[in-house]
Amino acid sequence: MRRHFLLSVLSVLPVAAALVVSAPALAHPKLVSSQPAANSAVSKPKLISLTFAEKLVPQFSGFDLVMTGMPGMSDHAPMPISGFTPIVGPDGKTLSAQLPRALPAGSYELNWHAVAADTHRIQGKFVFSVK
Repeated sequence: MRRHFLLSVLSVLPVAAALVVSAPALAHPKLVSSQPAANSAVSKPKLISLTFAEKLVPQFSGFDLVMTGMPGMSDHAPMPISGFTPIVGPDGKTLSAQLPRALPAGSYELNWHAVAADTHRIQGKFVFSVK
């Protein structure tokens, strides 16, 4: 009985080791930088760029931009910004969009979602302002 137990444990070890070694390859995409940066104040950006730690699946990754406040208008309703399409760059890790025109002064919220090789959708958001 003891011998069968030892043999079964030894036969499982290579599989367990393979799973442990491959675990980093299954990590979720992590946002490592952005332009504009989170919580920053910038001057009239025309490009939004997000860089992730892993290569993205382009058809399942993207972002939305919403203007959440405008100077002098305290009751400004959130206004989605349109007219752009986020694309994954040649490095596979950068998701960016050229805006149709520079963003006007105000506060913004960027909501992103990303999918990498592990096929898990990860999402996040951050704010920035335009002076």
